[in-house]
Amino acid sequence: MSLRRLIALCVFVLLTSFGAVACTVEGAGTKSDCNVGGCTVTFTRGVNAKATILGIDAELVAVNGNLITLKVGGQEVTIPAGETQPTNGVNVTVQEVTDEKVVVKFATGITTGS
Repeated sequence: MSLRRLIALCVFVLLTSFGAVACTVEGAGTKSDCNVGGCTVTFTRGVNAKATILGIDAELVAVNGNLITLKVGGQEVTIPAGETQPTNGVNVTVQEVTDEKVVVKFATGITTGS
């Protein structure tokens, strides 16, 4: 194995490991999918859905038609479905809203180039 490939492999492993550690999601009424760039969290509607993402507490507060209100790091933010808004050091994107769930992506601004 060449030195370049070995270095590239080590960097990839470090970034992948950092992404998994930096993006822990815990909470009732939530399901998550995380990678180096952030976490996609599915909040179940009708329950007290909360999660901790990237060290920040997030909670689904209300859904009013196309407007979703979240509490992120203690700050309430209202975001229309399909839009992104920065708050508390993360970009928050509401990706999907149904009668059963709200899917939100929390991103740090790091991209993987895909």
